[in-house]
Amino acid sequence: MQQQQIKTALVWFRNNLRVDDNISLKKATYENQKVIAVYYFDPKYYDNDEFGFQKTAKFRVQFLIQTVANLKEKLAALNITLLTYFDAPKNKIKSLCNTFSIDTIYTQKEWTNEEIETNYLIKKSLNDKIDIIEDYDQFLYHPETVSKNFNNIPDVFTAFRKKLEKYVAILEEVHISKLSKDNLIQNTTSIPTLQDLGFDDFDITNKTAFPFKGGESSAIERLNYYLFESKKISYYKKTRNGLVGNDYSTKFSPWLANGSISAKTIYWNVKNYEREFGKNQSTYWVIFELIWRDYFKYISLKYNAKIFKIGGILDRNYEWKSDKKTIQKWINGETKDDFVNANMIELKETGWMSNRGRQNVASYFAKELLLDWRIGAAYFESVLLDYDVHSNYGNWMYVAGVGNDPRDRKFNTQLQAERYDSNHKFRTLWLEKNLF
Repeated sequence: MQQQQIKTALVWFRNNLRVDDNISLKKATYENQKVIAVYYFDPKYYDNDEFGFQKTAKFRVQFLIQTVANLKEKLAALNITLLTYFDAPKNKIKSLCNTFSIDTIYTQKEWTNEEIETNYLIKKSLNDKIDIIEDYDQFLYHPETVSKNFNNIPDVFTAFRKKLEKYVAILEEVHISKLSKDNLIQNTTSIPTLQDLGFDDFDITNKTAFPFKGGESSAIERLNYYLFESKKISYYKKTRNGLVGNDYSTKFSPWLANGSISAKTIYWNVKNYEREFGKNQSTYWVIFELIWRDYFKYISLKYNAKIFKIGGILDRNYEWKSDKKTIQKWINGETKDDFVNANMIELKETGWMSNRGRQNVASYFAKELLLDWRIGAAYFESVLLDYDVHSNYGNWMYVAGVGNDPRDRKFNTQLQAERYDSNHKFRTLWLEKNLF
């Protein structure tokens, strides 16, 4: 009898750096006899952008290294080998496919410019016999359940949310089983260090509101703490505009951004919490924020590269400035506004800023200083731990008046400071001078 050919899959991890609720991993293990995984630290993400900012600065790099290390451990526990390279996928993936006789590549579907270019170069280099299966796996509401035509996505969030909540079901999580030990292969690759990627070691100040490590294990630990151990979720709507400490908000966003945890995992855990301890406005508001996250992804699907244009999705023709000294003062926390300054120093020293802070500093940048909002967005892209292309550019467009805000509002940062930092605790924390 002719021996059946072993089908071998390559799971190419991108911003889906988790084992649980990972559709690419699920399909690969279900449809193939052998599974290998790979992650690329693509050098282009450490280059400078058109505004002179390094696309990924030290905070997110460290978080990413921790995340990939944790992913490697979790995959090993399932008897799947994770290969890691500091190289562009287009340079390595062909030889990898040849070495291991890969039949199919499974990966998360991306649609913004840089990712599309990477996909194109890879497909161009590969044998036509190798299939690439891409899946949307970064949504709460899966696109296939939402719309067949993204042009129909409403331009106002409330209309989007109400329609989805009424008519669209959220899919169940997917889980995978442990493979046999003979699935493991010899691994001569290693995860790059900070130094390998061009950074020096550093310590984050103990003043940070985000003292957590990267990786799926840390994400699940935080989820369990915030929901079931501390029950802080029941007070989220009251505390979410806080500025100081670990628990004023969920802090899920950095793990969501690189896919260490899925929006569905958070959603179904919230539902379990509500069944056990009861629901209220706060438990719902965590889901509400996940819907906002989805919304910016759908706006990106609808408008594509327009989210990066100076006129935004509205094609508005504002007069924008790009004065380097003014921009640097904003970055350094040296503006005339102490509330803006405190938030910007927190970001510079930790890679984290509260949602309330982000709205204020972005509004000040675009509406008070009248600076090109894309420069502010690019700085956030560089420094933020939880940078997500869709949420970042969607929120900056919104605040700058070229996006989805039907009222084109401007934040009064001094009134905001009085309301959310009336005791000056936050400003004192970040603006105090070292006397010795």
